[in-house]
Amino acid sequence: MDEKLVQRLESAVARLELLSAGGSSGGGDAAAAAAIDPSVIAFEEFMEKYVGRVMSGAKKIGGQVEDVTKVLEQAFSVQKELLIKIKQSQKPDMAGLVEFLKPLNEVIIKANAMTEGRRSDFFNHLKSVADSISALAWIAYTGKDCGMSMPIAHVEESWQMAEFYNNKVLVEYRNKDPNHVEWAKALKELYVPGLRDYVKVHYPLGPVWSATGKTVASAPAPPKAPTSKAPAPPPPPPASLFTSEAPQPSSSRPKVGMSAVFQEISSGMPVTSGLRKVTDDMKTKNRADRAGVVAANEKSSRGTTSSSFSKAAPPKLELQMGRKWVVEYQIGKKNLVIDDCDAKQTVYIFGCKDSVLQIQGKVNNITIDKCTKMGVVFKDVVAACEIVNCNGVEVQCQGSAPTISVDNTGGCQLYLSKDSLGASITTAKSSEINVLVPGVGAGDDWGEHALPQQFVHAYKDGQFVTTPVSHSGG
Repeated sequence: MDEKLVQRLESAVARLELLSAGGSSGGGDAAAAAAIDPSVIAFEEFMEKYVGRVMSGAKKIGGQVEDVTKVLEQAFSVQKELLIKIKQSQKPDMAGLVEFLKPLNEVIIKANAMTEGRRSDFFNHLKSVADSISALAWIAYTGKDCGMSMPIAHVEESWQMAEFYNNKVLVEYRNKDPNHVEWAKALKELYVPGLRDYVKVHYPLGPVWSATGKTVASAPAPPKAPTSKAPAPPPPPPASLFTSEAPQPSSSRPKVGMSAVFQEISSGMPVTSGLRKVTDDMKTKNRADRAGVVAANEKSSRGTTSSSFSKAAPPKLELQMGRKWVVEYQIGKKNLVIDDCDAKQTVYIFGCKDSVLQIQGKVNNITIDKCTKMGVVFKDVVAACEIVNCNGVEVQCQGSAPTISVDNTGGCQLYLSKDSLGASITTAKSSEINVLVPGVGAGDDWGEHALPQQFVHAYKDGQFVTTPVSHSGG
């Protein structure tokens, strides 16, 4: 008889024995019924087919690849146990959900920890697994207002993040070792179509909690400090990730402010020699104090704040969920840098003042929101660079950018490279927009072009015709 068929029969017998052993106790019946639920059985078959194939390929390689694949197998086993518990539990509140998913969080932290420290020869294998495990967070979906994509989309997006490193494995070992190629292909099929199709069939709208099951307990609250009439002292100011020393202009031509910084960046001089890089331990997904696949749905309060910058808000420069770089409330920092990025990530810059950020790589999208006297230098952007609600900003594209949009902004200098001269620039409710383009020759000065901010609307032939106002020096 086929070995797999025997294993399935033995599994079915074990479930029946569990069901009969439950007797008349409600808890036993619920546990047994959950274990033989069709979605749980389907997940076991899915693991046997896809996780088993990845594990088989890892054993042929051994070493760190086998170790990280065992962590992957552990993560899927934890998810199976959580699916069984969901069948027996009522839908918890956010605090209860975080506690419920704690075992899965711990495995994710364990996988991320294997990518830290000195890079090994199998770094791409480790990153492929560590980044892909975040796909299992689909189980945390609680509705359209929970702050994450729907389960199917979440699985696909998480794999896209990991595929960057998985493709590196395929390219590196294509003509060297077929075992690595087999492992990488099996890892991809585990998520697409494997996990994606499973979620699509059984949980397209998220987990289905029991209406009559037990209540999920939240984590115990920390003991309250003794009350005192005196107000608590303010927290110490956050330590900056960067030094406050600004690079000096390299040209003798008198320039001040952002123009001096941009001139040095464009000169090719080693202006980044004093920068501190964002290391793995600084990233949100690798920080133990901020790790987790589930976070409370934090509503933004930016719309209610005044135009002045809040001194209480701590500065941020971190990668969230492996997909979004967040740069917030950086004040007077002229040497911020992001150098570990890829084309699937986005950059969101908010509430910064009198600072300069360099993005040393291709990213998908850049948004600059509510910044003053901010300079941003980037190489390539896949989608667009958006500047909204800003005042006195300077943005330089050193590579290509298909679209640049400026909205509700006063005073904006755009520096375009030769590769970005074909960019589509859209402006709305903005003033003092200047675009600087490189000269024809290598030593020629930049050419400056002011974009119109006044328009004439004339009614002609049954419709309004809009033309920009041209000014003369007469």
